[in-house]
Amino acid sequence: MNNRQARIFAWGSTIAAAALFLGLTLDSHRQFPELTNAANITPEVTHGKDVWHKYNCINCHTLFGEGAYYAPDLTKITQHRGEAYLQAYMREPGAFYDEQRHRRLMPQQDLSDEEITSLIAFLDWVANVDNQGWPPRPILVTGGFTAVAGGSGAGTPVQSGSTSVGVRPVDPDDDIRALGENVFRTAIPGCTTCHSLAPGADGAGPSLAGVATRAELLVGAADYTGQASDVEGYLREAITEPSAHLNTGGMYSANGMSFMPNTYGDSLSDEEIEQLVAFLATLK
Repeated sequence: MNNRQARIFAWGSTIAAAALFLGLTLDSHRQFPELTNAANITPEVTHGKDVWHKYNCINCHTLFGEGAYYAPDLTKITQHRGEAYLQAYMREPGAFYDEQRHRRLMPQQDLSDEEITSLIAFLDWVANVDNQGWPPRPILVTGGFTAVAGGSGAGTPVQSGSTSVGVRPVDPDDDIRALGENVFRTAIPGCTTCHSLAPGADGAGPSLAGVATRAELLVGAADYTGQASDVEGYLREAITEPSAHLNTGGMYSANGMSFMPNTYGDSLSDEEIEQLVAFLATLK
């Protein structure tokens, strides 16, 4: 290749690369309104963004992978928590987490009801932005409890490779229970986001260690307000109608409504619900 050919190649490559970059940039801007739900940016969402900045939430929390990783990533928080939970939590965060026990404590910001409502609207807009799966590993709200303590009804922790811990079902031949465990770990919103399988490790929801034993006692108690008459019925009811009986032993409900999402009856198939019930029934 002589000097003239080299110059032509260099200029041609530069022009082609610039044209490709310009085309991709224009295409990205064409998609931004849809990807960012621009049509859903209401005055309330804008006010919520102002609240986010006013209280310097980004000093501890993260959105889209940006911010401080001192506190949980909130990119998808409204998909993990219902509005009732977020309303109650923002009013009195100290009722949910204790600094000594959980090693975290969100400061009491004394937000007004209007500010809380607007902030939730902003976070819900954020949660519905198509962020192409970023961040790839957001911080789970409760630390992502997954392991079961040795001796529990669901089995013992097993090491899978060198980086993850799973749970081996009691009966490896019982397919429906194994499938139920998979539902437990993959349902959206994820069960493990709020619930632990380790005894005493309560998070946003109570630990499910021993839930089958507690359910057996509960359905026969005088203060039980649900309609179930056996363990499986109670577990099914707790999944599909979480407000049928409210747990009064902790901050898991407000104004007669459970903080657990009431959408699993629609988002899970009847088969998946039965598989999940079968798995939870082993936690004695």
